[in-house]
Amino acid sequence: MIGRLNHVALVVADLDAACSSWQHMLGAQLSEPQALPEHGVTVVFIDLPNTRIELLEPLGDGSPVSRFLEKHVGGGMHHICLEVEDIVEARDDLIAKGARILGNGEPKIGAHGNPVLFMHPGDFHGTLIELEEVKPEA
Repeated sequence: MIGRLNHVALVVADLDAACSSWQHMLGAQLSEPQALPEHGVTVVFIDLPNTRIELLEPLGDGSPVSRFLEKHVGGGMHHICLEVEDIVEARDDLIAKGARILGNGEPKIGAHGNPVLFMHPGDFHGTLIELEEVKPEA
């Protein structure tokens, strides 16, 4: 069902400082910051040869990653994102197998313009998993 690892997401308290560290110390090429109000975050992507790293900073007072920063003051790994070809089919299959979907269970549009869903971390031994629908390239 799952495809390749799309990205690993890291929550940071200060996006500018995090970008500076990744760029100056590791030579990372960074995307432009992108505000995603529906998800309550601002994101920057770092492209690697085999995947991406997503830096997440809280956007607004009700951001879900603000709660993460309350528990992990310095920031840290938030989730991994796995690709699927059909997110509704993947969701329905996972629900039938007993997995819980966060939110209302309906996909939202993510940073790359693709539908995404988050799986309950309790079903995956403490790891928050995002599924992103990515169609195979022709």
